[in-house]
Amino acid sequence: MESSHLVVILQTFSAKEVRSLRKWLNSPVHNQREDVVQLFEYLMAGAHLTEEKFLRKERVFSRVFPDEPFDDAKLRQTMHFLLKAVEEFLMYEELRGDEIRSRMALSSVYRKRKLDKAFQKTINSVETLQEKAPYRDEHYLRNEYLLQLEKYSFQEGKKRTTEMNLQEVSDALDTTFLADKLRQSCLMLFHQAVYRADYRIGLLEEVVQYVEKHHMTESPAIAIYYNIYKSITAAEAETYFEALRTEIARNGSRFPPHEIRDIYLMAINYCIRKANTGEGASLLKEAFSLYKQGLSDGFLVENGVVSPFTFRNAVGTGLILKEFDWVHDFIHEYRDALPLRYRDNLFLHSLARLNFSKGDYSAAMRLLVQTDFDDVLINLHGKSMLLKMYYELNEWDALESLLDSMRNYIRRKQVMGSYKAIYSNLVRFTKKLLKVSPYDHSQQNKLRNQIIETNPLPERQWLLEQLDRL
Repeated sequence: MESSHLVVILQTFSAKEVRSLRKWLNSPVHNQREDVVQLFEYLMAGAHLTEEKFLRKERVFSRVFPDEPFDDAKLRQTMHFLLKAVEEFLMYEELRGDEIRSRMALSSVYRKRKLDKAFQKTINSVETLQEKAPYRDEHYLRNEYLLQLEKYSFQEGKKRTTEMNLQEVSDALDTTFLADKLRQSCLMLFHQAVYRADYRIGLLEEVVQYVEKHHMTESPAIAIYYNIYKSITAAEAETYFEALRTEIARNGSRFPPHEIRDIYLMAINYCIRKANTGEGASLLKEAFSLYKQGLSDGFLVENGVVSPFTFRNAVGTGLILKEFDWVHDFIHEYRDALPLRYRDNLFLHSLARLNFSKGDYSAAMRLLVQTDFDDVLINLHGKSMLLKMYYELNEWDALESLLDSMRNYIRRKQVMGSYKAIYSNLVRFTKKLLKVSPYDHSQQNKLRNQIIETNPLPERQWLLEQLDRL
């Protein structure tokens, strides 16, 4: 039973949700089966949801149906009815959580029952709620479209000859589509760049042209994603990125936490990608500023948790800018915000990076030895630190062995997208550094030009420094 759909869902419930679900199941409106209540109470008791021994079917059956011989079909039937009740509860809670959609559904009921006064009163309350809504995201725009559509359906049902709100319906639908299309397109483009996916983005160019022609960027949900898209595609990218920063400062609070988090990460990724390709080292400062702002405002912390990806990149950006005190404080302040499975290893790995950047190679190596990562990218980053330390300490045999193991690791693990190129380029140019003659200036200049022209290559500066020391 431990892998059943029912158990997996119940494992996600908070204590408050369990209390509400208990009331739901004990209401004859929602459930009239005592065996369903008994099964629920058994599953929610103690560690019954988390320990395999408590989820063996025979044991569960004996608690729900004492004094009866085991009947697998009967237990599965009870599980089915409990699952159905749980799903109905979740749907109810989801609808109740969106007051605008709930009242919109009520107005639809009144419209279909031809209760005109009740409809008008309810739809007026929906309009008031919509005006007071805290966010101006795609969800808000879609609610506006549904509101206009509901008003049209009411008017159309009366067969009135007066002007209807068809223009408002059309405008709301256009705005909703444009905002949602731009958002999804930006997400796809960033995912495509990292994972080398091949997406068909459809009407994106037509959408962008329409936004520009009709000056649609007054809507925050359109302006944010329009400027993100133009930042990563237009020749005058810096102009659009500056407009994006302005929009984030002005309208960031008009988006729900999960969405503004995505917006921050897209802006940060833009900065880092540009810096990695040598197009704008100053943008690293922008990325660092966005990290600090996003953390202080809580946008990069979701339910008290910082993602390992965000943690690692915030540390990396701060170290490149030599913000050692901030990095030290960040590592210790947000350690407990990391998911438990990453916490200790990523904490030690980050401290190793800090010591490495400060030149304390002995401390960095001791910390790296203590880490054990399944994560491919963090493993590669640890190996790249060892690579640079071995090179600078003239540990040539260890370096040669590490370079070969890194090359095989990249090939064996099928490293994703741009990261494969980043680490393959580092291995390739380090091998060339080992072979170049300190007396052959022509050979050195050729290698220098190759390093300068190769992208992506975040370690470009380090490679050039080693070449200059020959």
